[in-house]
Amino acid sequence: MTDVVKVADILAVKGSRVTTVQASDTIATLSQRLREKRIGAAVVSSDGQTIEGMISERDVAYAVVAHKDKLHALPVSALMTKTVISCTPRDTAATVGSTMLARNIRHLPVEEGGRLVGMISIRDVLNLRVDELQRQASQLRAFASHTERDPQDR
Repeated sequence: MTDVVKVADILAVKGSRVTTVQASDTIATLSQRLREKRIGAAVVSSDGQTIEGMISERDVAYAVVAHKDKLHALPVSALMTKTVISCTPRDTAATVGSTMLARNIRHLPVEEGGRLVGMISIRDVLNLRVDELQRQASQLRAFASHTERDPQDR
């Protein structure tokens, strides 16, 4: 039987550091920060603790056509998602993964008591699932090789 993995377990491994930007920051500032950190999204927060919105590289990419050469000067608030879906450290990885897939979301901020405590990506959830599948496959291979050597009495 597999243990139920919680968001807190993922954060314990990957860390709880979250990149935040201010709503008044420009898209150029955001893009530079995403590039430097090699990440795909940031939480919009004026104090680093409350979630006011989310902005991702996808938001910026979609805005290129609409805003053209003025995009770099736009404030983050012009493109950010204001209604943010979040999770808690107590949520299961399976539940978070299902939410992300159903809503086509790649990043979920983790919130506890109204405070930002981490960020989970679809990659985190998929890596967890791949690790589980590899462990199960290894156990099945070990079982199969053991069974071949020691046939049961009939």
